[in-house]
Amino acid sequence: MFTLFTRFYSSFMDMFRIQELRNKLLFTMALLTVYRIGSFIPLPGIDTEAVTKLFEKLAGGSPGMAKLVTLVNMFAGGAIQRCTIFALGIMPYISASIIFQLLTSVWQPLKKLSNEGEAGRKKINQYTRYFTVILSLFQATFIVRWLASDAQEIVSDSILPDTWGHFFVGVLALTAGTTFLMWLGEQITEKGIGNGISLIIMAGIISGMPNAVIQGLREFVPEMVPETGEGIGIAKVIGLTALYVAIVAGIVVITQGHRRITVQQAKQTRGRKVWGGQRTYMPIRVNHAGVIPIIFSASLLSFPSMFLGFMRGRFAEWNTIDAFVSYLQYAMGSGEFVYLTVYVLMTIFFCYFWTSITFQPVEVAERMKENGSFLPGVRPGRRTADALEKIMERITLAGSSFLSFIAIMPMILSASLGMDEYTAHFYGGTGLLIVVGVALDIVQKIETQMMMRHYEGFMKGKGRIKGRGPRPR
Repeated sequence: MFTLFTRFYSSFMDMFRIQELRNKLLFTMALLTVYRIGSFIPLPGIDTEAVTKLFEKLAGGSPGMAKLVTLVNMFAGGAIQRCTIFALGIMPYISASIIFQLLTSVWQPLKKLSNEGEAGRKKINQYTRYFTVILSLFQATFIVRWLASDAQEIVSDSILPDTWGHFFVGVLALTAGTTFLMWLGEQITEKGIGNGISLIIMAGIISGMPNAVIQGLREFVPEMVPETGEGIGIAKVIGLTALYVAIVAGIVVITQGHRRITVQQAKQTRGRKVWGGQRTYMPIRVNHAGVIPIIFSASLLSFPSMFLGFMRGRFAEWNTIDAFVSYLQYAMGSGEFVYLTVYVLMTIFFCYFWTSITFQPVEVAERMKENGSFLPGVRPGRRTADALEKIMERITLAGSSFLSFIAIMPMILSASLGMDEYTAHFYGGTGLLIVVGVALDIVQKIETQMMMRHYEGFMKGKGRIKGRGPRPR
């Protein structure tokens, strides 16, 4: 253990001995600090005490609204609960990116544009930025209008003055906040280390972990709540900690897991020389869809309860709606078997749906045929595409099953142990997947930078030369 710690400490210090890597790390941390500072700047004219009361009532109200607010607030690093200028977070950009990725697969003009190489991708990114601003304006208009009118009825207090001046400034501040975050993310990607957008989301999620840990200790360790004597004891807290470590380890294995498909290159004879004939491998990720299926499933399952709750408030005499909403709220609040089953099935469905959009076996087979490559024992063309599709279906089944388990883990813990909804989200779901995935990506990028300069990395074994050496040619 001491040797492992010494090696980690040595590798950590080596990062800051490389000037280029040190500058990238410091630049990234500086911009993330700017993001966290902006997450505490409230909107002009907002009453912060009334906002706190509002979100406390929302958390204890409709389970659909509570789950959606908890999920989005976790992505925004608590900025929504504080109604700051970064309340929208980076989610409008994520939504715009997903929409354009879907359109690129089904709309021919964008598909042709993506095939033009770097110039086409830059054009699509430009369209994504424009659409992000449009989405931000729409969402900001809805949020500011809701804070100035409907939300005040919930807390019976003035949250935001209902004037045109405050409305205009609020919409402008929220839209500018998202646009600024989008620019920060692009600057981190270009001049820092890692993917800037993913790092911003990760920073927002991690910022809530200390509060989640404190809340969990207050709930489960009776010594910390002597006035109630409640809790599950220190032994079970240690068990929950071990479970958390096991879940993180499982996510690492699945995120890093690949299925290596053998690819054989055809031999080509030119004069007396024989070219090709090498055997390579095509890596296919086990969790090819990432966190997108969980986001889709959670959003779609939250909206029916919210919508029907809205209908019940305006059509109270509709007994059928009232009974159905009560059942939905009970199912979502208790983690009932029917709700969990639907959640799992939807997650598996979206895994296959997203994989079918992002992975095209026919196009891969055509490229292999053009490059003179083939799968051993499989004819090029249609047979290769069928073989790749069959392999992808089996891999997706394993990945989607694990993803479904991670998705329902917070609800199982919350229902069985009475754990707080916000604390339970760190035991699985989208937040933990994003944090682990982005952390692995950062470590790999740092590892690459260090190995280029002959420094020992974090994850590799011994046998490498330490100290600064010449750059590889």
